[in-house]
Amino acid sequence: MARRKKIYEGKAKTLYEGPEPGTIVQYFKDDATAFNAQKKDVIEGKGVLNNLLSEYFMLGLNNIGVPTHFLRRLNMREQLVRSCEIIPLEVIVRNFAAGSMASRLGIEEGTQLPRPIVEYCYKDDKLGDPLVTEEHIAAFGWASQQDMDDILSLALRVNDFLSGVMYGVGIKLIDFKIEIGRVYEGDYQRLVVADEISPDSCRLWDLETGQKLDKDVFRRDLGSLTDAYTEVARRLGVLPKGTAPAKPTLIN
Repeated sequence: MARRKKIYEGKAKTLYEGPEPGTIVQYFKDDATAFNAQKKDVIEGKGVLNNLLSEYFMLGLNNIGVPTHFLRRLNMREQLVRSCEIIPLEVIVRNFAAGSMASRLGIEEGTQLPRPIVEYCYKDDKLGDPLVTEEHIAAFGWASQQDMDDILSLALRVNDFLSGVMYGVGIKLIDFKIEIGRVYEGDYQRLVVADEISPDSCRLWDLETGQKLDKDVFRRDLGSLTDAYTEVARRLGVLPKGTAPAKPTLIN
């Protein structure tokens, strides 16, 4: 399709005007970042894998009645999504201690939590996406109490879906983050799961070996990120079993 006007460029995706009012074309880049973009590389094929995987998860959520902004995939790197007003929060659901939670609370990585814990971070790269409470969210007007009730419900439904899907292919869902958008239909507003769901935004460990199959491979220099994402895609049937992983090209 013809290239349209660029709306926004982030660390992993570029957004363009969609072909119809109220739509956006989401382009998945090969850029990989970590530690608030302090570590950067370009990894060939990453954007293609994330596009395919995000399509898989968003379609699955749509099919079980969890609303998302996803409309359809356009090609190997682009998908058409509904335009929405993003609530400035990262919604994090944790099933096991890992990453910042493990270091912040002194809990051994991999410890199963007594129940899923939902955390919120204020989306601001300059501030490092700080952890915030519902008191902060209410005080600064980022979301209403009804919004927060709906966000919590959506996050836990996404968690149930992703946990089951991953467990079925021998992967443990450690944690994940999502973004939520507001869609307006006349005077009516509803919340939808937006942005993407991919190994960029989840921690995924092999159920038996504990091997990491997510962006921690890049963060911690544990091997090929493309191989890890390809393995997730293969297990989910997004790629044919005989597909050979692309060799990653690293550009400093």
